[in-house]
Amino acid sequence: MGVESPQSDAELLQAVREGNAAAFGLLYERHVAAARALARQLVSRVEVEDVVAESFTKILDLVGRGGGPESGFRTYLLTVVRRTVHDRSRIEGGEMTAGEYDPGVPFVDASLVGLERSLIARAYLSLPERWRAVLWHIEVERCRPAEVAPLLGLSVNGVSALAYRAREGLRQAYLQIHLGSPPRHDCRPVLGKMSAYVRGGLTRRDAKEVDEHVSGCEECHGVLLELTDVDRGLRVMVGPLIAGPVFGGYAAAQARSAAAAVGARGLLRVLGRARRAPRHQQAAMAGGVAVTMAMVTVLVLLSDDRPGRRPVAAPVAEPPASVQPVPVPLQSEEPARVPPPPVRSGPPAQARLRATIDALGSLVRARPGIVGMRLRNYGGAASERLTAFVQLPAGVALVPPARRARHEAAGTVDGWSCRAAGRGARCARAPLAAGQGTALFLRVRVSGAAPQGAVPAVRVDAGPLHVTAQAEEGVRPVGAPARFATDGRVAVRAIGNSLLSCPEERAGCLEARQRRRGQRDNDLWPMTALDRDDDPGTHTSSGAELALPKGSRVVWAGLYWSASTAEAGPIKLRPPGRRDYVTVQPGDVAVRELPLGPVYQAYADVSELVAASRRSGTWWAADAPLEEGVSRHAGWSLVVIVTDPAEPYSQAVVLDAATVVGGAARRVRLPLGGLSPAASPARVELVTWEGDADLQGDKVSLGSGALAPANGDRDPANVFDESSSGAAEMTFGVDVDTISAELGVDPGLTVATDKDVVLLGAAALSVRARQ
Repeated sequence: MGVESPQSDAELLQAVREGNAAAFGLLYERHVAAARALARQLVSRVEVEDVVAESFTKILDLVGRGGGPESGFRTYLLTVVRRTVHDRSRIEGGEMTAGEYDPGVPFVDASLVGLERSLIARAYLSLPERWRAVLWHIEVERCRPAEVAPLLGLSVNGVSALAYRAREGLRQAYLQIHLGSPPRHDCRPVLGKMSAYVRGGLTRRDAKEVDEHVSGCEECHGVLLELTDVDRGLRVMVGPLIAGPVFGGYAAAQARSAAAAVGARGLLRVLGRARRAPRHQQAAMAGGVAVTMAMVTVLVLLSDDRPGRRPVAAPVAEPPASVQPVPVPLQSEEPARVPPPPVRSGPPAQARLRATIDALGSLVRARPGIVGMRLRNYGGAASERLTAFVQLPAGVALVPPARRARHEAAGTVDGWSCRAAGRGARCARAPLAAGQGTALFLRVRVSGAAPQGAVPAVRVDAGPLHVTAQAEEGVRPVGAPARFATDGRVAVRAIGNSLLSCPEERAGCLEARQRRRGQRDNDLWPMTALDRDDDPGTHTSSGAELALPKGSRVVWAGLYWSASTAEAGPIKLRPPGRRDYVTVQPGDVAVRELPLGPVYQAYADVSELVAASRRSGTWWAADAPLEEGVSRHAGWSLVVIVTDPAEPYSQAVVLDAATVVGGAARRVRLPLGGLSPAASPARVELVTWEGDADLQGDKVSLGSGALAPANGDRDPANVFDESSSGAAEMTFGVDVDTISAELGVDPGLTVATDKDVVLLGAAALSVRARQ
């Protein structure tokens, strides 16, 4: 066999098993750049070559013993690189032995636990190794077919054809897993046709049947979106699963090095000469190259000492019981234990920083918003003093923090101090300890003429360290901008109530208020003012119970109120245990048009009032501007973010939607930018106006199917049923719902209605951070 021929990775691996050292040299040349790109994201520059050499040595040992990958060399190598770094850090930390592992199975980072359980990841791991390899190179690393052809031993057209078959296999595997959990009876036949629908293989009649079904089924609509966009799902889910949390940096480094395509050509020439020499001379000839010696000597010794031995393949792992569409040739061998390096004085531990920057929710034209920067020190030592230079896109301006505002999302946050600089901000902070993270949130305002798609970026300096990051999403024409954002052990809560109700003297009103019978709809009653407090000076009033966690502290609180009129104004608010109301003036007002006329939504920051009040008790709201009559609504909601020592580290954000859903816009999707990737547990507090309990078809999704609220009728097909957290009775025209789920592949909040038209007011989310 001559290594000069364009042999596939699978053929080269087989040649290595048969004792051909030069074949491994060609594998090294093909993949060393990827190993270095990943290692540079994980260790200091002086350690990169050591990590790469040790990783190739481990693989060589496995392959020489008949194990290792069959064809998917790249993903196998990346897993070994990450495990090598992990083992070296354990040894440096005082653990004298490295952990045992199976390089054929993804090494799930502690910060990404749960990613491997996502449907798209499980479907990918169920595919044959060759299919996984072509999907990794084409869809995840975004290589051209011409670059992948030598690795797979195919022509360019052959790579494209294989990638097509692999995508189809991935869709079939995804559907098979999805069908593993019993879908609704009417969903099963549609799900069975979805793969053919995506590739355009259905008849017009069957395609119309799928279209009609998914237009009214949020769960099937989510499945269709993932099947249509499997390449994004692979990059979002499988990329971090294989390359770890640093996948973004690895992918960027690979893209930069693709044009250069520089390999170890000198190594290949030496190994080529070694191949033509007598076998007993191969190790001696290879000994002049340090990296080659680590890789080749093991193989030569194995082949010299046992010339007649046939390698014995390691056992093959069985596929998961829940996945049966295709065989799973995952190798499951145990590598030789690599002795720990001798204890010696080396370079001191160093800081290693990784930064991300995103718009929270969305940057929407002519609206305020928040840009969030997160930074983490993955190194073994504290960083030097941090300086972050945030570059905002054209048309996006920094909003300075208000004086003496304790709850601003800009300015001094987590020790950061910021000032305007050029077209952005310059922020400084004390050094970041090893293993710690920090977050910075900046208030911005987007002009109506801001270029669509323009994204923010950041550069962070810490002495000799310099890291950069750029947001994936930029300015949008529509969406839900963030009102407030924070990170930490935080939780979101919301309560609310209506200020209008049915006339209590009317027959059936009492039953309707108690949700016991029909006419649970403000469209079926002449709505009249509700006055439930003990204050003779109020005309309308209602209360709601708020219970905050023990030991919590209020971080932020916002009051929202709405009514069926265009004329907004102040509202009165009374904390638990107080006798007097406080008049709250609106800070922002949005007026939207519904089928029966205009409605307003007002907002005010009440953080200081809530922080100074009792943690739990009844909050009262009174005398908001409203109109009585049929199909009228009026109500309020208090949204709170608090610290909670019992919660895991989370990301919290409040989005101001003020968006009409229904009529011409039956489905609205709000991107959830700046939050954790998919498969993260999330809690949503959703404030919605003008929902009707007797009109079915209101659905909410976070990308993983229709969700049921925790209050009211708890019907995932009728979420907006005029129920509110903190209120025991029917809250006509007002919904304050608590919803829990996991984020989907492309995080977003989708709200759909079949018959109703509602005003989606605000959404407060807390998402468990992957840290």
